Amino acid sequence: MEAFNNISLKPTELSDLEFFYQFQLDESAIYMAAFTPENPNDKAAYMNKYSALLKDPSITMRTICFGEEIAGSIAKFVMEGDAEITYWIDGKYWGKGIATKALKEFLKIENTRPIFGRVAFDNIGSQKVMEKCGFSKIGHEKSFANARKKEIVEYIYKLSE
Repeated sequence: MEAFNNISLKPTELSDLEFFYQFQLDESAIYMAAFTPENPNDKAAYMNKYSALLKDPSITMRTICFGEEIAGSIAKFVMEGDAEITYWIDGKYWGKGIATKALKEFLKIENTRPIFGRVAFDNIGSQKVMEKCGFSKIGHEKSFANARKKEIVEYIYKLSE
């Protein structure tokens, strides 16, 4: 089921961080994301980090809304000189096409290219989102995933245009 028509993006506000924090406490979401903070339950650390990121002009951060409800977050950040994309969808909205629509809309706002995305090898949903939005899988690497307490393969995606 796709919910494309009810998706919108708004600039992220400090008050949105409370929703984002709650979303990232979901154990199945943490497992799928894999690359999470060492302690996702540390609310003070989460709020401090993301409050600072909201003020960083190199970061484009948006709140994903489904109708009037906050459904997730999406952002562009720079890591080792490369623009990277990240997003998080509240688990109750998985499988509705929200991540795909949000990423497509975000890529109209954030036009830095190339832009990269990274996805855990077994996160099939996010792999499909990347591919539907025009990203190509260009490689992989092993990285330590805090959520899994071990190294796992992470696929690297790139959008050139």
